[in-house]
Amino acid sequence: MKPAFRDRAAAGAHLAAMLEKYKGGNAVVLAIPAGGVPVGAAIARELGLPVHAAPVSKVLYPWTTESGFGAVAFDGSVWIDEEAAENSRLTKAQVEKAVADARAKVERRTKTLSSGKALTGLSGKTVILVDDGIAAGSTMRTAIAALRKLGAGRIVVAVPTAPSRSLDVMRRFADEIVCPNIRGGGSFAVADAYEEWRDLSDDEVEAMLKR
Repeated sequence: MKPAFRDRAAAGAHLAAMLEKYKGGNAVVLAIPAGGVPVGAAIARELGLPVHAAPVSKVLYPWTTESGFGAVAFDGSVWIDEEAAENSRLTKAQVEKAVADARAKVERRTKTLSSGKALTGLSGKTVILVDDGIAAGSTMRTAIAALRKLGAGRIVVAVPTAPSRSLDVMRRFADEIVCPNIRGGGSFAVADAYEEWRDLSDDEVEAMLKR
């Protein structure tokens, strides 16, 4: 199948066209690093909105750098898919280490990338929460829960690509979902939606946010 987008910036421009009603309003774009930042920056640029990083990290299985069974958010909150952890026969020590690793990553990125003031001044605001895609959805649902605690008024999930099954779950948590490339079938990888897709360093992400 042909990729839907040239790169993350092009995907962000596509999403911005679908989010036109928020242009020039009082919404704020929150982008999940690293991959969500170029998408979010493009949305913010097109709509004339502020953009900030909202660090959230998957709690990863010990044998992979991509697949997770939970997530840690910028406010320190943790969500674990207990059923997935049990089905994978993870030990308590493995779960604790995975959570600690995710927490360390979030704390590092919160310190270097995010504005604490921006993440606490969200009461009553519309938040456009952005990533470069949703796979299982643990990162996004954990971010939404953290934003609810901060009093966000309306949460709009904006992602270029996701499987239909994950969006069905996400509709229970978000007020609105915008996703142009919805895919069915058994296998799914966010990278498949892009012609150009690579891991981004924190330095690259920081430079994008400053621009």
